[in-house]
Amino acid sequence: MGLFNWFTQEVAIDLGTANTLIIHNDKVVVDEPSIVAFDRTTNKVIAIGRQAMQMEGKTHDNIKTVRPLRDGVIADFTAAEHLIRGMVKLVNGGKSWFFPSLRMVVCIPSGITEVEKRAVRDSAEIAGAKEVYLIHEPMAAAVGIGIDVEEPVGNMIIDIGGGTTEIAVIALSGIVCDQSIRVAGDNFDSDIVQYIRRQHNIMIGDRTAEKIKIEVGAALPELQDPPEDFAVQGRDLMTGIPKQITVSYTEIAHCLDKSISKIEEAILKALEITPPELSADIYQTGIYLTGGGALLRGLDKRIQAKTKLPVHVAEDPLRAVVRGTGIALKNIGRFKFLMQ
Repeated sequence: MGLFNWFTQEVAIDLGTANTLIIHNDKVVVDEPSIVAFDRTTNKVIAIGRQAMQMEGKTHDNIKTVRPLRDGVIADFTAAEHLIRGMVKLVNGGKSWFFPSLRMVVCIPSGITEVEKRAVRDSAEIAGAKEVYLIHEPMAAAVGIGIDVEEPVGNMIIDIGGGTTEIAVIALSGIVCDQSIRVAGDNFDSDIVQYIRRQHNIMIGDRTAEKIKIEVGAALPELQDPPEDFAVQGRDLMTGIPKQITVSYTEIAHCLDKSISKIEEAILKALEITPPELSADIYQTGIYLTGGGALLRGLDKRIQAKTKLPVHVAEDPLRAVVRGTGIALKNIGRFKFLMQ
């Protein structure tokens, strides 16, 4: 067994729609966008991660960029397998001369179907994993922000990722009730693209939209420390010539309003179906926000106003899920909620 352990590499993977993170030996060793670039003629992988991200929207006929995950689940099986394999190679800095057998813990959205679950497991196995454990994202997020999930106390976690928003009430190492909706960071991006097109008659790409969201994205039209206006370049739809405009955070707050309302509705729905004893706990402990969407300015205030409950944003919310997955990896024997 000792020899087997020596040849086994343990990795925890947060396979996200937007970013893939890997923890190995308690350190985040890989933090790359979930995107793969293929050569169309040979179907070989040209680049993955950040390198492929730089190609997105700028490719010629011979290169295609693929995002293997849509709405938190695998949409392109072969691309997902290449992504996992490439990311795992990066763990050793790509220098490994033999490929150790892998033990993987992978997170999955809580509203996932059996077929989608199987796709995650299969692509991990094809990418070289001997043992694959699955963990639900809200569970991993709760463990990652330091909540003791084994206690008989209810905690509400909202994980706003790239493809899905996961809302779950957790107690006694399990998810008591959950809502998983496919409105998240990607929807915010497409809202921004449509808004800039409608309002300013300018066509922008997804990468620019994401940049706008990061620089001036907001959930409330009035903020205490507002960000500077942001200059956006795109193609003018009237003349076809490249043009620059400036957008302010109030504009973006208005254009994201619909999507955020959908998230608020799901939160209220989850609170409605929560057992009364756990509702009492949530009144005390409040709501925890994790995932990239938690970084949207004023979102915590907006949810707080809607639910009248204290809302806490996790520190480093982007990595909360992968940290929890890493902790689960170390406690494979102890945590009952890991699915084999």
